[in-house]
Amino acid sequence: MSEPWTIGRVATWTARDLASRGLESPRFEAELMVAHALGLRRIDIYLRMEQPLDDAELARIRGLVERRRRREPMAYILGTREFYRRSFTTDARALVPRPETEQVVDEVLDALRLSGDGVRRVLDIGTGTGAIAVTVALERPDTRVDAVDLSPAALSLASENVVRLGATDQVRLAEGRYFEPFAGERYDVVVSNPPYIPSAECPTLMPEVSTWEPRMALDGGADGLDPLREIARGALVALVPGGSLVVELGHDQGPAARRIAEEAGLRDVRVLRDPARFDRVLRATAP
Repeated sequence: MSEPWTIGRVATWTARDLASRGLESPRFEAELMVAHALGLRRIDIYLRMEQPLDDAELARIRGLVERRRRREPMAYILGTREFYRRSFTTDARALVPRPETEQVVDEVLDALRLSGDGVRRVLDIGTGTGAIAVTVALERPDTRVDAVDLSPAALSLASENVVRLGATDQVRLAEGRYFEPFAGERYDVVVSNPPYIPSAECPTLMPEVSTWEPRMALDGGADGLDPLREIARGALVALVPGGSLVVELGHDQGPAARRIAEEAGLRDVRVLRDPARFDRVLRATAP
């Protein structure tokens, strides 16, 4: 009689399968997928190692493993990604929120602390999942956030996160390019995690990114900085005097980004590095 497929056996087999395909964290991912398919916490795998699985349970696990074999991002397979201590719904409609983008939120919150009392206004350009907009709103209940995206699909996902996380009274969504949907409005902070990958590099990215994530959320033009040029120019009009611009950058774009911001007329331009010492955030002030 063949050995039964238990939770522990399936997790081990899945980990070996993923490892054979060159994935970096096979055991961790295997446990996440098994737990997700069974509606368990990851720790429950170790508490129920000997629990046998029926055909329906095995089929659900196989389905998730097949998706990962095709290099679909784990955030899409699991349907959520943690960002700033909150769980955001994630799928192929928008870019997966990255841990480094939390530094962008930190800078926005710092700028809001320095901007005084009363209701503060923020514009989030290219909102995607809505991670920045929702996080800023919930961290600062006195803030109102307008969030823009060119993709209707991304906006539908952002809307789901706004509703599910309880930010409907603070976040307003609109479809369009850059500042156009809220032309004439003035903001204390303009923030963006724009596309910043040079066009030629997009096909060379890891398959989880190049194959699955929306190209329009990645491709920043020939040098990756076309969106920043638009944002820097528009921020001069959209920001109140002394307002702040906060933009995420590629790992080596600091010097070029600084020049773009200064040539646009922004002041106090700084490029901040992430914990790995890569360029990560541009922060500047409107005259």
